[in-house]
Amino acid sequence: MGKFIQGVHHIAVKPTAEQYKKTVEFYTQILDMEVKQTWGDPERPCMMVSCGDNTCIEILSSDSEIPAGGPLAHIAFATDKVDEIIGKVREAGYQVTNEPMDASIGDQPIHIAFFYGPTQEHIELFWEK
Repeated sequence: MGKFIQGVHHIAVKPTAEQYKKTVEFYTQILDMEVKQTWGDPERPCMMVSCGDNTCIEILSSDSEIPAGGPLAHIAFATDKVDEIIGKVREAGYQVTNEPMDASIGDQPIHIAFFYGPTQEHIELFWEK
């Protein structure tokens, strides 16, 4: 059996709508990270910026205040075994919050699922098809 997790795909931050522009400027101008992809609309823009390797920071515009857990929305692991891992997670008794589904980010087809880890960290399984 091969590896389930192939690395961190992205870490998602979710600033408030008022903080979105400042957050984008921080990552793209101050840290000089390259914009890989943008999507959404003017009211709810989103983007992925490269961390310089195969990982990204996903910046998601929020329409609400930052939650009690802070602005870290989730960590996403790269894998092509989304469904298999969700089966193991469910069998181990962890809460699946979003069942495996096909979606897209811009033109990129993806297959994703979300669940809570042992300390209630929100984890996404992310497969770029």
